[in-house]
Amino acid sequence: MACQQRIPARNGLPEAEKSKDCHSDDFMPYELTCQWKTGYEAGQTHLNSRCKLDVADILEGRTVDGTRNGTLFRRLRMAKSILEYLSVVPDPRVERTKLHKLEDVLTITICAVICGGETWVDIADFGKAKEVWLGTFLELPNGIPSHDTFGRVLAALDANAFERAFQAWIADLAGSSEGKLIAIDGKTIRRSLDRASGKAAIHLVSAWAHENHAVFGQIRTDDKSNEITAIPKLLEILNLKAATVTIDAMGCQKDIAQQVLDGGGQYVLAVKANQGTLHDDIRTFLDDAVERDFAGIEYDLYQQTEKGHGRIKTRRCWTTGQIEWLRQRHDWPGLQSIAVVDCRRQVGEQVSMERRYFISSLPARTAQRIGRAVRNHWSVENELHWSLDVCFGEDQSRVRVGNAAENLSRVRRLGLTLLKQETTAKVGIKAKRLMAGWDEKYLLRVLRI
Repeated sequence: MACQQRIPARNGLPEAEKSKDCHSDDFMPYELTCQWKTGYEAGQTHLNSRCKLDVADILEGRTVDGTRNGTLFRRLRMAKSILEYLSVVPDPRVERTKLHKLEDVLTITICAVICGGETWVDIADFGKAKEVWLGTFLELPNGIPSHDTFGRVLAALDANAFERAFQAWIADLAGSSEGKLIAIDGKTIRRSLDRASGKAAIHLVSAWAHENHAVFGQIRTDDKSNEITAIPKLLEILNLKAATVTIDAMGCQKDIAQQVLDGGGQYVLAVKANQGTLHDDIRTFLDDAVERDFAGIEYDLYQQTEKGHGRIKTRRCWTTGQIEWLRQRHDWPGLQSIAVVDCRRQVGEQVSMERRYFISSLPARTAQRIGRAVRNHWSVENELHWSLDVCFGEDQSRVRVGNAAENLSRVRRLGLTLLKQETTAKVGIKAKRLMAGWDEKYLLRVLRI
């Protein structure tokens, strides 16, 4: 017996209406029964040859007449790629105020930020402009939330729970941080400073994997603290097995070095004047060694030259493990080598030089590995922080209420990671954001749907 479905319109969207002949109980775990929205116009009648779909049909997004249901397929893929992770984030609202599903609010926010949205008004306007399309995979029980709703929800949302969902999604998208080069660095959202209430600008510490072009974790520093207290919390949530962790001078602390080793990783830490006698001892020893071409000292050397944009950069990295005297004086956990990196930069006739010093748990005969780790550490500045400021306007964001600034920053990092992972379009991040806003198919590709 044929099952007749009438597909009326709701808020401009076609929505399937179950008939009494449809035995939807078989499919209730999927909450997708009879949602066979295949683009039929409102009021059109659809005659199906059978009423039942098996699990394989549902997973393949097929209708009862055997044709592929694009909307159903998107809904399933969306559930797997986004909603599955966002659904575990606890809703901070009381029951009577939940006019919009939390997953809908967060998904619209993510899509809007990818497509160029920077404020709550931008996000709400994006939702209204794309309501028909969004309705093909979101429930939207009361339409698109207002800009105030987006702001209130993100301000009240538990930042730690959102971070855990973010990490789960990134792990599925870009893999584990195990065995990767992880650069840890902090960034201040400058316009989040609130002088009227005496609140300092928000400072966030991120873990950036150069190979994956992905942020594997992000922690906000305490208002009256600095990166030293945030870095251990960030390391706790990372898989450090076989990873190499690079940190600037702020994180050059014995407890942090020990934590990296305990997690199964190796460290390369910058040493500057904040380390006092350690910096003085290493600088005196290595400057003299370089001057004498390491006469009588076992060492390893790695050199790299880059040319482009009218510049020539030459980097040389020397490493040595003859540091028993240094271990006795400073007793750093797992210390195996020290390194000095010279960077010579030539633009026309102008030449500049810079010298930096490092300690590492890596063996001395790994100058290439240490040199590359030092070089790639700065990708956290060039590929993450610079992109967030220039392409996403993060430094100009004045969002500051509750957890809103931290959570919106997390959405930007998520959007940047997704855009960097999408490699079919050979254009920059700004252009990709425009393309995602113009072309819904491209946005779905960015979202991995």
